[in-house]
Amino acid sequence: MRPTRVALTVTGACKAFGEQQVLRGVDLELHEGEVVALLGPSGSGKSTLLRLINHLETLDAGTVSFDGLRVGYSDSGGPLAERVTAQQRVDAGVGMVFQHFNLFAHLTARENVAASPRWVQGVPREQALREADRLLGRVGLAARAHALPRHLSGGQRQRVGIARALAGRPRVLLLDEPTSALDPELVQEVLEVIRSLAVDEGLTMLIATHQLRFAREVADRVVFMADGVILEHGPAAQVLDNPRNPVAARFLRAVHTMEV
Repeated sequence: MRPTRVALTVTGACKAFGEQQVLRGVDLELHEGEVVALLGPSGSGKSTLLRLINHLETLDAGTVSFDGLRVGYSDSGGPLAERVTAQQRVDAGVGMVFQHFNLFAHLTARENVAASPRWVQGVPREQALREADRLLGRVGLAARAHALPRHLSGGQRQRVGIARALAGRPRVLLLDEPTSALDPELVQEVLEVIRSLAVDEGLTMLIATHQLRFAREVADRVVFMADGVILEHGPAAQVLDNPRNPVAARFLRAVHTMEV
């Protein structure tokens, strides 16, 4: 089988906030069509890594590139203005789904989904809204297109967030604990949407999650992080069923016990 193209490359990523070293030289590669689950305890650096990949935080050292394109940095390595960076995210094909939805409270569901295509890509309003309606249908929210976020459940708001991320036609989708802010009864509806994107559409994904069953079902690989470094990575079944690193083994055992 021919190897798939590399969609994302992270090399030597380091990040500190004051005296706290959050990432300590992380290397990671994603291939087109691959789903990678990012596991690890709170404070391990998962969210920071995703924010660095999307250039919502700046690197202290290392590089991040999407098929050779570095988002947020010039060829000489200097930072670029946010307006330019936003367009680079579009060019690189990177989308992100956040823990806490981050929807515009004054915009309807369809207007939230249409916002980035209109404001960043310059797509005409009616065209962007038609595509927003299609994507809301894709995540099961066609009937709620005109609702404001405050009139939606947490699961519905997160599905709007997923539709919004898809509006940029991403080649790589980053998901930062997409169910952690949801009540337990709402988790499954969001996981079903993500599962469909992974299995039915073959979207390249990097997902920070604590949902081990979900990781087992949809992930090609699992990457386990702790204390700002990757301690273990490999095929999902291998890491989840037979972790070699003792820190990973303890964590996975504890999470599995909570899921049972």
